[in-house]
Amino acid sequence: MKHRSQGTLFIVSAPSGAGKTSLLKRLREELEGVVISVSHTTRPKRPGEVEGKDYFFVSRETFEAMLTQDAFLEHARVFDHYYGTSRHQVVENLERGLDVILEIDWQGARQVREKIPGSRSVFILPPSLEVLEKRLRTRAQDSEETIARRMRDARSEMSHYDEYDYLVVNDDFETALGELKSILIADRLRLERQRRRLGPVLENLLEEPSDFFT
Repeated sequence: MKHRSQGTLFIVSAPSGAGKTSLLKRLREELEGVVISVSHTTRPKRPGEVEGKDYFFVSRETFEAMLTQDAFLEHARVFDHYYGTSRHQVVENLERGLDVILEIDWQGARQVREKIPGSRSVFILPPSLEVLEKRLRTRAQDSEETIARRMRDARSEMSHYDEYDYLVVNDDFETALGELKSILIADRLRLERQRRRLGPVLENLLEEPSDFFT
């Protein structure tokens, strides 16, 4: 009988255009036992967004009440709206033995590391600034001004890469996906997680029955 081990919290950060969202979507589809944390936000729901899948949409009053209750592992104000990661949601999934992924920036990552020291962190980089800009332009969604701002923000975000445990360069998508999978799988094989999960197996392997050598 296998015992359920505690999951690991993975912080994943990347500049806009590095391919983080697409990589994590495939990772969740192809690797069992992974959930991507859903943030709370005070911004209005956009067309096509689903409550509880894209975000938990709450009023400003509700968000501020949650702040006073220390309900968030991390939170930030972006323009006029709040975003935050529910502590309860993350802890509940970890206790179920699931690996939880937080898609947050370097500032949020610092907040989470202080509250959950055992978390792991991954930074996803583009292969070059030229490729990053090309990807942003390929979206055909942003103005020149917005692209210029995203490029400035990207340089600022990437300057914090050395605060993370792992670096993945998303040049070839399938290669980067394989590297992300390897990080999670290797973590699951750590002694402390395996000792819990394989407790009865280890006991059986190490026991010395009196009639074993007869």
